[in-house]
Amino acid sequence: MTATEAETAAEFETLAGAVDDARSVVELLDDAARDAADDLQAAIEAFHRPALVHIVKSLRADARGKELLFELVDDANVRAVLALHGIIRPDPLTRANTALETVRPYLQSHGGDVELVELDGSTAVVRLHGSCNGCSMSAVTLREGVEEALVTGVEEITEIRVVENETTTTFIPVEALGRKPPADAGWAPGPQVDDVPAEALTRFDIGDESFVLTNLENKIAVFRNECVHQGMTLDGGLLADGVLTCPWHGFTFDASTGECISAPGAQLQQVPARVDDGTLWIRSGHG
Repeated sequence: MTATEAETAAEFETLAGAVDDARSVVELLDDAARDAADDLQAAIEAFHRPALVHIVKSLRADARGKELLFELVDDANVRAVLALHGIIRPDPLTRANTALETVRPYLQSHGGDVELVELDGSTAVVRLHGSCNGCSMSAVTLREGVEEALVTGVEEITEIRVVENETTTTFIPVEALGRKPPADAGWAPGPQVDDVPAEALTRFDIGDESFVLTNLENKIAVFRNECVHQGMTLDGGLLADGVLTCPWHGFTFDASTGECISAPGAQLQQVPARVDDGTLWIRSGHG
């Protein structure tokens, strides 16, 4: 990341923080004052949106304008404003994770949780944990809540498929030991744990699938080698102070969780992993 990009990212974080602070103050107002503040915000946004839509349509109508539009969207501030007005939207995977966050507190209050494994066409593949995983009436009710959140929140999703619960995690201590999975279970051997350098970004490929590994405080996380911004590869990026920076457009991510710092709500796709006899096993499509 260049000095200019770093300054831009810092400015974005400062402005976003100021918005969050102002929103927190509004939440403390009495009902009448809060409603007035919300109405003012809605009126301002409604006033700005037609102008933004006109700008975007005009740029898209011209070949050079379309190229400029892609360059503009690389700026976190521009992207955030266009996303706020619904002119651009996060990818379906990001929106699916956001939808699940709306039901996660309820699931956890009943001793359960849910993990989004992947999107397979119009089907969301999920893994249920705790009391969500079973045949009881309460488990069925929790699963129905998950399905409703995904189908309602993401128009591309029409159904969910529940896969078998596993004991593996995506974020694992390197000293963890486990039983080697069967060869046909979708697992493939990755690098030796000792070969994954600390505080660095490591690329590892299995067939035509590419992954990046981070090793922070002796814990390894595995992500697909695709930035959520434009799908560009992450290897070659900078890993410093627990932050992963995409080498192409400077998008930043929490290197442990994959959460996007530049565009909150976006998320790198994590991959299940486990350690067996010093080898890191990765859940891929080539196991």
